[in-house]
Amino acid sequence: MKEYSKYISVLIIAFFSIFIFACNTSEGKKNTQVSKAVASNEIDIKPKISVEFYPESLTKKVKQKLDSLLNRIHKRHDFHGTILVAKNKKIVYKNHIGYADFRKKIPIKEESTFQLASVSKQFTASAIMLLIERNKIKITDTINTFFPDFPFENVTIKNLLNHTAGLPKYFWVAEHQWKKKKAPTNEEMMKLLTTSNVGRFFKPGRNFDYSNTGYFVLASIVEKVSGTSFSNFLKENIFDPLEMKHSYVYSSENDEVYKNQLKGYRLYRGWKHIKIGNTVNDAVVGDKNVYSTADDLFKWTYGLNSGKLLSKESLNLMYSKGETIYGRKVPYGFGFRIDSKNENTIYHHGKWNGFSTGVNNYLDDDLVVIVLEHTSYNAIKSLNRKIKKIVSQYFGV
Repeated sequence: MKEYSKYISVLIIAFFSIFIFACNTSEGKKNTQVSKAVASNEIDIKPKISVEFYPESLTKKVKQKLDSLLNRIHKRHDFHGTILVAKNKKIVYKNHIGYADFRKKIPIKEESTFQLASVSKQFTASAIMLLIERNKIKITDTINTFFPDFPFENVTIKNLLNHTAGLPKYFWVAEHQWKKKKAPTNEEMMKLLTTSNVGRFFKPGRNFDYSNTGYFVLASIVEKVSGTSFSNFLKENIFDPLEMKHSYVYSSENDEVYKNQLKGYRLYRGWKHIKIGNTVNDAVVGDKNVYSTADDLFKWTYGLNSGKLLSKESLNLMYSKGETIYGRKVPYGFGFRIDSKNENTIYHHGKWNGFSTGVNNYLDDDLVVIVLEHTSYNAIKSLNRKIKKIVSQYFGV
C-alpha cells in the first residue's frame, strides 16, 4: 500500500510540474508577443518620409532651365553648392555643382554637409515645441525658471522664440569679454552672460530685434530640461525619426569634424578660394551650427508640414507672426521668418563663415526651394526668385 501511495504521489507531482511548465511557457509566449507588438508599434509610430520624384517626362524642361541657371551662376558668380526643388511633397529638381575642397579639387557630392547658419534656428524652435507638447516646459516660462542666476529677468520662452526678448548680443560679449583661447560652449556662454555687466536693449516684449542670443539660450534650455546635449536631443527626436542620415549639430570645441563636412570659403582677389577658420563664436549652438544636406532638408520640411513631428497646433504657432506687448505684429514666428506680403510664405536664410543658405516654403503652392552654398555666395534671395519663376512656368505655381 505504501508503494502504491508513493507511486500516486510521484504522479501528482509530475502532473503539477507539467502543468506549471505549460503555464509558464504560455505566459512566456504571451510576453514575447506583447514585446513584439510593442516593438512593432514603435516602428509604426516613427515618422516615415517617402522620398518621391516626378517622372522625367514631366521635369525634362524644368531640369534644362535649372541646369542652365546653375551652370551660369557657377561660372559668373562663383556658386559652389546644391539646389533642390519640391512640389506637392515630390522632388521636381535637385543638382549640385562646384568643389568641396579647392586645393584637392574634390567635387561636392550629395552627401556633402553644409553649415545651415541661421536656418538652424527652426530646429531649435522645434525642439522647444516638442518639450512643450510633452509638458516638460511652458511657453510662458522665463529663463530664470531654468537658470535662476540669469541676469535678465522676465524673459519668456515665447520672447526668445520670436525675437522680442531684448537680450544683448552674445557675439560682442564673447569677442570682448571671453579671456580663454578655446571658444566658449553654451554652458560657458550662459555663465559669461551671468557675470557680464552688459545691458539689455529693451524690456521683454517691447520690440522686435533679431537675436542670435535668444536661440543659443533656447538650446541651453533644451539641454537643461532634457538632461542631454542639444546635439543628442536633435538626433534622437528629429534627425533619426525623420531619417535625416546626414544631419547633425557641430560645435568646434565639442565635436570631431564629420565625414563630408564642408568648410566655408571666401574669394581672394577674384580667383583664389581661402578657407575661413573658426571664430570665438563657433562652439555655441542653437542659433547656428546644424549641418545638413538638401535631401535631408527636403525630409525635414515634408515631415514638419505633414504633422509627422509636431501637432498642427504647434506648427500653426511656429508659422504665425509674433507680436509686441503693444500689439504690433513682427515678421517672425518660432524659428521661421514670415513674408510681409504673403503670410503663407515661410522661409529662413543664413550666412556664416562662408556658408549661404536658404529654405523657402510656399505653403499655398506646396512648393519648397532649398539652396545651400559654401563660398560666400551673396544672392540667395534673388536666386530663389529665379528658381520659383522657372518652376511656375511648368508646374502652375
